[in-house]
Amino acid sequence: MCLALNFSFSQNNQETLLEVDGEAISAAEFIRVYKKNLDLVQDESQKNIDGYLKLFTEYQLKLKEAKRLKLDEEASYQREFKRYKKQLIKNYISDNEATDALVKEAYERSNIDLNASHILVLLKSNAKDTINAYNQVLALRKRALKEGFDNLKPLHNGKTIFVEDLGYFSAFKMVYDFESAAFNTPKGEISMPFRTQFGYHVVKVNDRRPSRGTLTAAHIMVNFKSKDSLIDPEERINNIYKKLQQGESFESLAKQFSDDKNSANKGGKLAPFKSGQLSSTEFEDAAFGLEHDGDITAPFKSAFGWHIVKRIDLQPVPSFEDSKSKLELQVKRDTRSKLIDEAMVEKLKSQYEITYNDEAKAYFTGLLNEDYYKRSWELPKDFKANTMLFKINKTVFTYGDFGTHLKTAERRYSGKNIGFSEIVDKEFHSFFKSTILQYREDNLEVENEEYAHILKEYRDGLLLFDLMEQEVWNKAAKDTVGLEEFYEKNKANYQWGDRVEVVIASSADQGHMKKIRKLMKKGKSQAAIKAKINNDEEQNVMFTKGTYPVNDPLLPSNFEAKEGVSKVYENHDAFHVIDVKSVLPAGQKTLEEAKGSVINDYQTEIELNWINQLYERYNITVNEATLQAVKAQLEN
Repeated sequence: MCLALNFSFSQNNQETLLEVDGEAISAAEFIRVYKKNLDLVQDESQKNIDGYLKLFTEYQLKLKEAKRLKLDEEASYQREFKRYKKQLIKNYISDNEATDALVKEAYERSNIDLNASHILVLLKSNAKDTINAYNQVLALRKRALKEGFDNLKPLHNGKTIFVEDLGYFSAFKMVYDFESAAFNTPKGEISMPFRTQFGYHVVKVNDRRPSRGTLTAAHIMVNFKSKDSLIDPEERINNIYKKLQQGESFESLAKQFSDDKNSANKGGKLAPFKSGQLSSTEFEDAAFGLEHDGDITAPFKSAFGWHIVKRIDLQPVPSFEDSKSKLELQVKRDTRSKLIDEAMVEKLKSQYEITYNDEAKAYFTGLLNEDYYKRSWELPKDFKANTMLFKINKTVFTYGDFGTHLKTAERRYSGKNIGFSEIVDKEFHSFFKSTILQYREDNLEVENEEYAHILKEYRDGLLLFDLMEQEVWNKAAKDTVGLEEFYEKNKANYQWGDRVEVVIASSADQGHMKKIRKLMKKGKSQAAIKAKINNDEEQNVMFTKGTYPVNDPLLPSNFEAKEGVSKVYENHDAFHVIDVKSVLPAGQKTLEEAKGSVINDYQTEIELNWINQLYERYNITVNEATLQAVKAQLEN
């Protein structure tokens, strides 16, 4: 009997599982969402079907409330959803063959680092006179060939003419038109003029080299401006370097002294990077200049501070198969996508049933006159607006649609001398391309189930974000009276732990540390201790000061929080003596000090009360027979 029920149910998962105020939600929708999100659910109670059904029901209640409040009609919501839809659809409306060719080209280019310079004559996209700009950059090219590129750099004004060295770059670092021109220009030569969205360029290729690969490195950084008044940045980095030369651990010193907090706790380790990927040429050149894993640079400066870099690993460019999926995403996000669009249009022409009106182009060519160049052209009174221009499947697009397009395009031809038939041909192609792609977009939810599900998830998620912001998050942040009342009721939850104000002396040598401790107990200053313990060849002690919780990882795990000079501790592969200037005992946080935590907790309370109100506002009906069938299907 159970087998029969399960078989019967699996044939029709469209049975209603849940109704929220009469709106039916199918079992299939619940099963799809449950399976997709199961691994993401943190609360074990929500992994059982009853627990997840409660979560799913509350999600549906929030959607119902958002629509009751007409948040889906808000202009900001519509604008954001439309933006996302445009982005998402690019992954579904593309030609695979065109994409594959562009991915292969991008891979080949990613194996090369290109060093180039360029001359640009800036040109607005709607500029009337492009010949002058072309001739100007052509003349500059002739001068560069004759006088040398560097001799033209004084012409750079940063406004209309740019003469610049671009350094090394690879695929995706420049707009595609520029990238292609550069990669198609031999080393040492200057290209002929070419157009990009910025104007007319010529590019000189100074060098081609194989890609330097992907480097994994660690660094110790000292900011130019430190919060620690004891620190002189250059002296600090040189002292750290001395300690490295003395054999101390790079990772331990990074944990103790690096000002890059994102990497310090990982021993200074950075995410892998390629040449041209970082915003510091000095850093890249120093890092890639290391010959062997484990090699360390001398201290050097970048725009961000002082650094010491350690090479951990250098990987060559990965194989095409390993790179393909990432490159495909980059291609679809790049200006290369225009080429994919053109290929897709050709494919859609064969996929859809398309009927053309063969008389249309001649009709519109006859309508154009000199007013079109003056942006004063109007459609005639006897214009055949309802006549079919072309038809895609059963959807008709009319002369009126194309007439509107021609009127909008008028500005592009202002002051130009282009034949009317050429204008009509060009704009018909543009209109047809945008129309057929839009038709595909408008019908994609019906044609592609995966796309439909993803779009629905974002549509609902964006709506719920706006709802939660309005009903919960903003209320918690702006309701000062309610926040104060909540804080007063829950004061016990917001307490300071014990903290200490300290000066920490650190050394890799336990023997030095014992001497340092004696000097500290005698009240000697940091300067006096450093003068006695350090010398030009050896950096044997460094100091750090600040206020820290007693459980801060900078402090030893067995640290005793009491005033005075501590015993010698071992922590992070080094030895430390801690001069505790004062102990700040545990105590009540003020509302201002605990505000972030209080707001988060207050939001939780507001949300719980609000959800209870939604349960009261809307009628919930669960189809028990369908629920049992769902359980049987998911638990088998």
